[in-house]
Amino acid sequence: MKSFKKILLFAIPYKRFAFLNIIFNALYALFSALSFVALIPMLNVLFGKTPKVDAKPVYKGITNLKAYVTDFINFKIGETLEKDPLAALIFAIALILVLFFLKNLFNYLAMFFITFLQNGILKDLRNSLYVKILSQPVSYFTEKKKGDTLARITSDVLEIQHSFLSIMELIVREPFTIIFTLAVMFSLNVKLSIFVLTFIPISGIIISSIGKTLKKHSQNVQQEQGEFLSIVEESLGGLNIIKAFNAEKLFTTKFFRSTAQFFGFSNKLLNRQNLASPLSEFMGIGVIGGLLWFGGSMVLIEETLSGTVFLAFMTLAYNILTPAKAISKASYAIKKGNAAAERVLEVLDAPNELVDQPDAKNIKDFNQEIHFNNIGFKYDAKLVLDQFSLILKKGETIALVGQSGSGKTTVANLLNRFYDVQQGSVSIDGHDLKKIKTHSLRKLIGIVTQDSILFNDTVQNNLRVGNPKATDKEVVEAAKIANAHSFILNLPQGYDTNIGDQGNKLSGGQKQRLSIARAVLKNPPIMVLDEATSALDTESEKLVQEALENLMSNRTSLVIAHRLSTIQKADKIVVMQDGEIIEIGTHKELIDNESTYKKLVEMQSI
Repeated sequence: MKSFKKILLFAIPYKRFAFLNIIFNALYALFSALSFVALIPMLNVLFGKTPKVDAKPVYKGITNLKAYVTDFINFKIGETLEKDPLAALIFAIALILVLFFLKNLFNYLAMFFITFLQNGILKDLRNSLYVKILSQPVSYFTEKKKGDTLARITSDVLEIQHSFLSIMELIVREPFTIIFTLAVMFSLNVKLSIFVLTFIPISGIIISSIGKTLKKHSQNVQQEQGEFLSIVEESLGGLNIIKAFNAEKLFTTKFFRSTAQFFGFSNKLLNRQNLASPLSEFMGIGVIGGLLWFGGSMVLIEETLSGTVFLAFMTLAYNILTPAKAISKASYAIKKGNAAAERVLEVLDAPNELVDQPDAKNIKDFNQEIHFNNIGFKYDAKLVLDQFSLILKKGETIALVGQSGSGKTTVANLLNRFYDVQQGSVSIDGHDLKKIKTHSLRKLIGIVTQDSILFNDTVQNNLRVGNPKATDKEVVEAAKIANAHSFILNLPQGYDTNIGDQGNKLSGGQKQRLSIARAVLKNPPIMVLDEATSALDTESEKLVQEALENLMSNRTSLVIAHRLSTIQKADKIVVMQDGEIIEIGTHKELIDNESTYKKLVEMQSI
């Protein structure tokens, strides 16, 4: 239950709703018990057993409350009964109706306030999960499945919500109902009450033993749900490839295998959970059967109990069965919720290795240089950068070239602090990135990646991601610099056109030009271009390359290039191989030196 206790901390902002829920649940439980006791006066009228009270009773304090209320009701009924028996019956019925009305009113109010508590916890829990997910470094998600993360923020949180409702019933409503009902039962007959009371802990022990394996089954169900959601997410993202390679059967088989396992786990979980209801009801009926025998003998043989009181006692005993049944269901739900809570807390409690240090500084501008000093970096056990050193001065454009896997993109990722270096340091104007607030660092850097990451929103909202306060004029100017303005105007609603999921309504070149325009609109002093023109056709590439050259003339730029024709004007070209720098110089210098770079240029020319 440790996990569940941590989840309960999310209820603190809504404690006033919890307090009101407890009050109204207590009142509901009280009037639930009293409404059944009110049957006694009505039964007495029907069977002519109303005790005669000659004088109006006098209230003598709280210790005498029960006797006073009983005598007062009997006095009123007896007084009316002599004049009009039907009016006496109506009075008794009205008393029952009033008590049942109050019972249901307090029931509604209790549920009304718990709704705010439930949904508040649900909202805050999802918000916390989303913030945590966004704050985690890129490395956290390299081995995580998106579908599993989606399952935790949706179905797992929903399971916690349902379980929280159950625990509120378990802690407040149902125990109060049992306590008040037992109190009334003891006031009617102690002997019969003790007989009923002995069966409650026995039932609890039996039901609890059945629910012990629920947590394990529930974890299996939730994990498998995350698995098939991941398959769905991958299928939607790679639908073109699946169709092009006729891989529908492969992915269908994979999905069917996952849903079959989910089917098996769910059956085990629900069958065990569903056993709680019939078992608790059967045991309850067993108690009722024993009560009929034991109480019936007191009415018929011993004559120590009146028939009307016994009938009211039977209804009260049955009134205990419903909350006892609910408690058994709630205990099952809590075990399921605890499994879901563990999965949610696994995300919330995950350490973040890239948090800002307490003494981290804000930097507002870039004045001198970026220094990669003797960098060593590994992904898992694979060495990607080895003793990598490079200085990028303000206003310079440095291009990184080399074969795939040579470490070019890793250099850009370290500059953006998507990862922390494991050896050496990266600094800006002499400030180690680890001692700079990440938010202020990233405000200085604009990035255009090889894969155009766009969002299911309008063109202008996509461009404003890095500069939400940009004016319409600034948005248009940025689009013009990226040679995107003309095709945007041809869209159905221009800048207000929704571009679809991942920008799927646009061509590859159009998406890339929007990515460039987004970086331009941010207007940072440092630009990182990770193969920014690789998705463009020849004509678009020439237009965008010219715009980028104009843009980079006033900025410090780190360019990762695949098309070597686009970097000939760079101040320095750095040739990388297996995480090391093997050559460095201008385009002309490297060509004249019969270098590896020259061979790469010649291969691309061919």
